[in-house]
Amino acid sequence: MPATTLSFHLKELSNAGLAGAERASRNLIYRAAFDRMNSLLGYLTENCCRGAECAVEPTSADCRC
Repeated sequence: MPATTLSFHLKELSNAGLAGAERASRNLIYRAAFDRMNSLLGYLTENCCRGAECAVEPTSADCRC
């Protein structure tokens, strides 16, 4: 994955509160916010899937062979 793409996604996770960042010299060190991620997954499971398996049919566009 290109460094710019990775940086973009890590920055967005940080903006969403799902990761934290701290500066170490010229570098940013990201850490996952597992408590926030678990809360989000719990909310999505309860309110999206209602605790059941999501019944999403894969499409040919989903295949990245």
